[in-house]
Amino acid sequence: MRLIAEQLTCIRGGRQVFHGLGFALAGGEALAVVGPNGAGKSSLLRLIAGFLKPSEGRISLEGGPADRPLGAAAHFVGHLDGVKAALSTAENLDFMRAILGGGRRADDPTLGTLGLDRLADLPAGMLSAGQKRRLALARLLVAPRPLWLLDEPLTALDAEGQQTFASLAHAHLVRGGLIVAATHAPLGLENARELRLGGGS
Repeated sequence: MRLIAEQLTCIRGGRQVFHGLGFALAGGEALAVVGPNGAGKSSLLRLIAGFLKPSEGRISLEGGPADRPLGAAAHFVGHLDGVKAALSTAENLDFMRAILGGGRRADDPTLGTLGLDRLADLPAGMLSAGQKRRLALARLLVAPRPLWLLDEPLTALDAEGQQTFASLAHAHLVRGGLIVAATHAPLGLENARELRLGGGS
């Protein structure tokens, strides 16, 4: 499986964010998208996910489902956690599984893997920022998809949480998955390639 971006141009609010951007990413590879605020890191993720359309260029996933859009093969975790405060931690996980099409398991290890098992019955609104981030990352596990699109995945995570993320990401790559992450911090993945965007705000 290969993710290919060719001659991408992104214009938002009448401003050209980037122009002529291209890269290719093979299964088992991670791409860290770096650069200053306003350089287009989040916009690039949203283009790949299909939330935005490029002004020029194209994005394709070779080896992906031919009858489904690229976004259907991807998990998108934005810089906002997307956690429902009124639901418990476990109910949030069930909601993610339902909307993402993941199969229900009585012995689902996801909360334990993310260090949230003892908080399963706690309303998500009472979680700390780091715990909410762990819960947001749970969608990566409840319904496996080959492409992870991550916007600042390490935000609010402590050292243990960052190590957990790195372990999960490494396992995903070993299985042939792909990761594109906008980040200001090292991902903890030794062989991650880097795509640097210019500009600023």
